[in-house]
Amino acid sequence: MLYLGCPQWSNTAWKGQLFAQHCQQSQMLARYSEVFNAVEGNTTFYADPSPDVVKRWLHSSDEHFHFTFKFPKRFSHDSALQAPKQELTHWLKLMAPLFSKVGSLMLQLPASFKPTHLPRLQHFIAQLPKDLHYSVEVRHRDFFTKGDSERALNRFLHQHNIDRVCMDTRALFAVSPYSDAIIDAQQKKPHLPVHAVALGERPVVRFVIAALSDEYQHYYQPWLAKIKQWLDEGKSPYVFLHTADNDGAPLLARQFAQDLQRFCGYYHRAVEPFPGEKHQQEQLF
Repeated sequence: MLYLGCPQWSNTAWKGQLFAQHCQQSQMLARYSEVFNAVEGNTTFYADPSPDVVKRWLHSSDEHFHFTFKFPKRFSHDSALQAPKQELTHWLKLMAPLFSKVGSLMLQLPASFKPTHLPRLQHFIAQLPKDLHYSVEVRHRDFFTKGDSERALNRFLHQHNIDRVCMDTRALFAVSPYSDAIIDAQQKKPHLPVHAVALGERPVVRFVIAALSDEYQHYYQPWLAKIKQWLDEGKSPYVFLHTADNDGAPLLARQFAQDLQRFCGYYHRAVEPFPGEKHQQEQLF
């Protein structure tokens, strides 16, 4: 099965397309999950939700919806994977009510995490529950040279059925920074080679463009064939579509679903008109 979505589920710019104009922020997760069946869940990277919010996320999302929450920044960046185990245990307990809807827990590592730090990653992974799925994103250039460092990382992840996040920002960096949103995205996102590997059963793709008005097809089209390959192999890929400001992310994600259907016949419900578009049509008539 393909799990498709955006980097977030709540964005007022999506009113009139993904959401109806009257949609309240408290309703956005429920409406989002009626169209897309996955989300990146970046919110947990920056702050912990309260137990009540965790329960609300659980009950507000579609039955078959999957979150791909990120481990908090304090684990991956601030403590360099060396936070006390009780802190990690506390966070896992907080998120536990949602585990039935977690596609994978994503560990986004900073560019400062280099090959000599691999034992830290191995120790961190060893502390995690074995019955959950995980994915790891690395940003140090030595992990993209196809040398010993990359092979060691990939071998470890494969042995533990952990997927390596495929981050594709080539289209983002192919344009001159003509807006504040693009300047910000180019400063924050990594500019690295793309290694499209599936080391576990749930490969994760993060595809980032500048804006829908820019040319990105050269980088976008090969992913259709790769997703088809993974689906044919029985894998469950997770594909998240970004724009620099994410205002156009739902439209890009729907385009991907439509193009995949044309390419190989695979149907995802995101190919259909969005609720906000339907509502506008109903008002016209």
